[in-house]
Amino acid sequence: MENLYHQTNNNVKEIEQSFQRLGQIGQTNPEETLDVENAIQMKITQANSNCDRLDVLLFKVPPSQRQSWKLRVDQLKYDLRHLQTALQHARERRQRRQQELSEREQLLNHRFTANSAAPAETCLQLDYELQHHTQLGNAHRGVDDMIASGSGILDSLVSQRMTLGGAHKRIQAIGSTLGLSNHTMKLIERRLVEDRRIFWGGVVVTLLVIGLIVYFLV
Repeated sequence: MENLYHQTNNNVKEIEQSFQRLGQIGQTNPEETLDVENAIQMKITQANSNCDRLDVLLFKVPPSQRQSWKLRVDQLKYDLRHLQTALQHARERRQRRQQELSEREQLLNHRFTANSAAPAETCLQLDYELQHHTQLGNAHRGVDDMIASGSGILDSLVSQRMTLGGAHKRIQAIGSTLGLSNHTMKLIERRLVEDRRIFWGGVVVTLLVIGLIVYFLV
């Protein structure tokens, strides 16, 4: 189990490094960006499969170590959920950029028909519309990024709440077990005191009986 855990943990680190590479590529090479995204998805899928195997192997771990391993596996699952959300957001941003580039290319290649307006006025109108379209696209992308970031934060908070809730229940169970053990120890100590009293009482009574027998016989 330890080897599988370390292998999965290394996969998570490799995925994080792939995200750094994805950020460095940016918009320079769309094909390479798509290849990196697919590679990240494959690694996340493999890591999730390893986590499922770790859940099964948890039942074979000694009870004294099971709690510690459970927390480690839960942390891996949380990291993978966060990385999956980040990958989804990266794909959405790439698709929006491609759509904006396509719309811009269509606008630039649009052929205007002859009209009464002067060539200078036509150029000014085109520049103004292009600038307006670009500003709207930037504003739209900024709002989408804010929504995606907020969604990722909410998902992280929900996952942390679930993890902390499970840890809280396990701590309560451990506290109940310790409380039962303390009660049992108190009962054992009380029984030892009572047995000691009975022993010394028996000794005193035996000595009195022996003393009376010797007194009357002599």
